[in-house]
Amino acid sequence: MRVSVLPATAVDKAYTYAVPAGMDAPAVGTYVEIPLGPRKILGCVWDDAPDDVPATKLKEILQIFDTVPPMADAQRRFIERVAAYTVSERGEVLKMALSAPKALTGKRSIKKIVAPCANPNITREGAVLTPEQASAAERLCEAVRAGAYSCTLVDGVTGAGKTEVYFEAVAEALKHGKQVLVLLPEIALSNSFLGRFSERFGCLPALWHSGLTEAQRKATWKAVATGDTKVVIGARSALFLPYADLAVIVVDEEHDGAFKQEDGVRYHARDMAVLRGHLAGHAVVLVSATPSLETFHNVRGRRYDVVHLPDRYGGARLPDVSLIDMRKNPPERGNFISPPLNAAIAECLAAGEQSLLFLNRRGYAPLTLCRACGHRIECGQCSAWMVEHRQSKRLSCHHCGTSQRMPDKCPKCGATDSLVPIGPGVERIAEEVRDMFPQARTLVLASDTAGDDGAALHQALEAIRSQSVDIIIGTQIIAKGHHFPKLTLVGVVDADLGLTGGDLRASERTWQLLHQVAGRAGREAAMGRVLLQTFMPENRVMQSLCVHDRDAFVAVELEERAQAHMPPYGRLAAIILSGTNPAVTEAAARALAQAAPTAEGLSILGPAQAAIYKLRNHFRWRLLLSADKAFPMQDYIRDWLSKTKVPSSVRVAVDVDPYRFL
Repeated sequence: MRVSVLPATAVDKAYTYAVPAGMDAPAVGTYVEIPLGPRKILGCVWDDAPDDVPATKLKEILQIFDTVPPMADAQRRFIERVAAYTVSERGEVLKMALSAPKALTGKRSIKKIVAPCANPNITREGAVLTPEQASAAERLCEAVRAGAYSCTLVDGVTGAGKTEVYFEAVAEALKHGKQVLVLLPEIALSNSFLGRFSERFGCLPALWHSGLTEAQRKATWKAVATGDTKVVIGARSALFLPYADLAVIVVDEEHDGAFKQEDGVRYHARDMAVLRGHLAGHAVVLVSATPSLETFHNVRGRRYDVVHLPDRYGGARLPDVSLIDMRKNPPERGNFISPPLNAAIAECLAAGEQSLLFLNRRGYAPLTLCRACGHRIECGQCSAWMVEHRQSKRLSCHHCGTSQRMPDKCPKCGATDSLVPIGPGVERIAEEVRDMFPQARTLVLASDTAGDDGAALHQALEAIRSQSVDIIIGTQIIAKGHHFPKLTLVGVVDADLGLTGGDLRASERTWQLLHQVAGRAGREAAMGRVLLQTFMPENRVMQSLCVHDRDAFVAVELEERAQAHMPPYGRLAAIILSGTNPAVTEAAARALAQAAPTAEGLSILGPAQAAIYKLRNHFRWRLLLSADKAFPMQDYIRDWLSKTKVPSSVRVAVDVDPYRFL
């Protein structure tokens, strides 16, 4: 007997193996261990036709794992479609689905871990819903009950109670004994989410993210595969778990760029969640106060349904948004907070209310400059400046993680007391706030102060909710998913930060981020205020935020995209070449561009040096493909790359639907 097995490694071919004598032939989808060259690796029995190889040349399967159900047909088709869409190898995608290998291969007996959320209590009362919320929840429940593919956008303003609405769809799935997946863009958001989920369903959901221990990953993977775990809250990789009976996928904050995987298999979890729902025949729910333009386009094309929540819960009003023109209201020399924002903070403190100062830049300063010779301290492994972190007295690269002590003198000219910080990070803003308001209790909240295990972040959020903090200075970690009852003022220190650089989505991303952070203000009875410090008050992003006119902003953005044939009206793909030898890498990029077949409806830009040319000691070149919506981009790229020889020292990566252009 012989079977086809797809190895969980970077190959696209399923190989033929012999079934050892005395062993029953494993069913399609069965997990096995196989020899591949000198290695022993995991694989899955696939439904490819076995090769006609002489029996004497076949290798035998080493082990069959029958303690978990075989991989379902829907998941195998999902793996194949993800590989085809992202121009990846099937085995590479399978490897992501086997991300807890010891769930299969662990030979030592370990203490049984009870599956999280094995018995959620669906009889517990949820929040009292408004008529609008109840109507939206019923629409989602109908989609779950239908037991067929659907995709519905929950489009609601910040503070509209979107989570409570989709909890009703979760409860509906659980009533029928089904499983639920809720995807969050950042696991930091799960801190507040877990408490709300536990209050609603009387148990904690299973978590899935990169910070789990090996034992936790093993227990969760098995419990998902057997159906013992009913609800999973996870980052994008949770999409590839082997669900026994999935009924609904919720993609919360669907617009968030963190759903895009930027290395390995480069996929967008929102789009692949929709694909999985379509293949498996179940509901998908997208949730956002600031939906992506791609989602708006799909709603307008009636490919997605939509439910609207236009009002905040409990009668709270949207905050009043005002612009501070920094050309007319400059801060004092050496400072970054303008007089109007300073005065607003003082008013807030006097009223016993909380303020949030937002700046999406970690550390103390993004650049350290020598006043004597002009030298700028750059990362040795990347073409990027080192960021000063004054609390730890270190310089760090935010791209590769390289860190060094802050030098006492200039590394180039040797001058002492000549190094000065250029520009602000959140630590520098916190320093300025403490000088202005020494009596105020301040807290800096960024990813590097939140800790890896989530404990520090949880403690910080509890301090804010218990009103042990007066002024929060934070990055995007504080911008979404949090509810602070006493926070009435949001000040954005540099509202223009994301608008430069020529990125396709610069305006969209800036608008989304500022709208989200503005939504932290005034979520309960007190009226919220938002002050945006900007040098471009006439910019349409700033203007639309001021008047809460999202639809006008979206209409203009979509029209510009349509005229330029950019997504969602056209298609983009990037080819990124990287290598340790700059000359060899450049030559490979130019040769690849020369070998590109001509095709109608396609244009190729480049090759050009990547925006971050050197990254982790690898030199990078990019080509950008732009095509009509109907152009067969993946087929073209596969054909092109298969006919082009690239040096083994140069790595070629394909990014279909790129979201970053670094």
